[in-house]
Amino acid sequence: MPTRPLILISNDDSLIAPGIAHLVQLMRELGAEVVVVAPASPQSGMGHAITIGHPLRLDKSDRFGPDVEAYACSGTPADCVKIAKHYILKDRRPDLVVSGINHGSNSSVNVLYSGTMSAAIEAAIEGLPAIGFSLCEYGDEADFSHVGPWVLEVCRQALAHGIPAGTALNVNIPKNAAGPIQGIRLARQARAKWQESFEQRQDPYKRPYYWLLGDFVNQDRGLDTDEAALAEGYVSVVPCQFDLTSYQALGEMAQAWQLALPSGAPAATPPQPMASEDYGPASQ
Repeated sequence: MPTRPLILISNDDSLIAPGIAHLVQLMRELGAEVVVVAPASPQSGMGHAITIGHPLRLDKSDRFGPDVEAYACSGTPADCVKIAKHYILKDRRPDLVVSGINHGSNSSVNVLYSGTMSAAIEAAIEGLPAIGFSLCEYGDEADFSHVGPWVLEVCRQALAHGIPAGTALNVNIPKNAAGPIQGIRLARQARAKWQESFEQRQDPYKRPYYWLLGDFVNQDRGLDTDEAALAEGYVSVVPCQFDLTSYQALGEMAQAWQLALPSGAPAATPPQPMASEDYGPASQ
C-alpha cells in the first residue's frame, strides 16, 4: 500500500448529500488522496442499473475544496465507479473504494435495491476493495456526528488487512438517537422482506397514479444477523459477494430433477476462492 492511499468515493444520494461530505472529510483524516465521482441527482433504489442507451456526462466540482478531485456524473452509482476506474483514474488503481454515507439503512434485503451498495459491489466486480456505509436514519437532517470513529476503524482495518477478493462490505451504523454504539459486529444478512402495496392517488388533473408503500418484515430470529446487531446497538459489517448462485439449491436440484443432461457434462461446484491478483492489476 502506498504511503498515501488513493481512495475513490461515490454514493447514491448525489454529490450534494450531507453523507458524502462527511465521508470525504473522514477519508481526508486518514491522510488519503481522495477522488469523488457521485451521481448528479439522487439515485436511491436504483440497484445495479447502468446507463447503456444514453451518454454519460461529467461535471467537475469544487464542492469539497481544491485538494479533492470531484465530479458529478449524470448516471447511476455503478456508472460512477465504472467511469472513475476506466476513464478518470485510468491506470491508477484505488487502494479502497467507499460508498455513502447513505441516508437510511441498507441492512438485510435492502442491499439488493441499494445504489450505495451497488457502487461498492461494482468496485468489487472491477477487482477493487470496497465498502458501503449507511446510517440507519433517513432524511437530509440525519445526524452523522457519531459515525466518524466507526467509519475510520473499518477503513483502517481494510487498508491494513485487505478485503477478500470479490467481496464488498456492507456496513450499517445505528442512528445517534438510539443510544451509545456498543462496538462493531461481523454478521450475516438477515432473511427479511418488504410487505408491499400500491396506493392509488390522483394528480390535480384527476388522473390516477400509484405510490409504493411497504412495511419491513424481519423473518429471521438469528442472533448473528445484521438486524440483530443493529437492534443491540452495534455497527454491522456484512461481507457481500456478487455470485448469486444458490449452491445448496444446485446440489438439491442435481439430485432431484430428472433433466436430460449431455453425457459427460461437468457437475457444477462452488468456485475456488480467487487471489486478489486474479481480480485486477497490482496497485500503481
